[in-house]
Amino acid sequence: MAETRVIRVMAVDDHPLMMAGIVGEINAQTDMRIVAQASDGDEAVGLFRNHRPDVTLMDIRMPKVNGIAAISSIRQEYPHARIVVLTTSAGDVQILRAFKAGAMGYLLKNLLRTELVETIRLVYNGHKRIPAEIAQQIAEHAADDSITTRELDVLRRVANGNSNKIIASDLNISEYTVKNHLKSILSKLNASDRTHAVMIALKRGFLDM
Repeated sequence: MAETRVIRVMAVDDHPLMMAGIVGEINAQTDMRIVAQASDGDEAVGLFRNHRPDVTLMDIRMPKVNGIAAISSIRQEYPHARIVVLTTSAGDVQILRAFKAGAMGYLLKNLLRTELVETIRLVYNGHKRIPAEIAQQIAEHAADDSITTRELDVLRRVANGNSNKIIASDLNISEYTVKNHLKSILSKLNASDRTHAVMIALKRGFLDM
């Protein structure tokens, strides 16, 4: 009888309690084990080189280097790396960035207890894993006009509480241009005012604060 292949997993998360729960759940399985643990994206890239895990669980919001940047770095060196994003956010923009970076799965942290182990097995066997609610969010905004880089520059400064005058000075543009950018942002996000626009941008993942 052939021996069962053990899936080697690396977990990347900067929250100790979350990490402990992930490690305990995975090491309780007979067909998988944790081979490395990292608390930021930079550390994750180094540990991936050393351990070459079969599946990597990657948090997005971390200090130093975030999860999406770490995914990009790992996939550039190891194109066949299998990475699952773990996050508390289901913003469609953030999701698309993660998949463009090379993620094969996306899992909300509130679903870890019920779906973590099965997601690891699916991704290990070469399948992608996108929960239905996340696929729906992507579909809902598929036809939306994209926010430009300059509009994001303006939106970040609005989120930090800056006035149009300060934003204009920071970006070396006129207040009139700032107002035009804001008008475009409100239209694209279907927002009623600048505060509402920031709330939508945070929820969808345009901004990460």
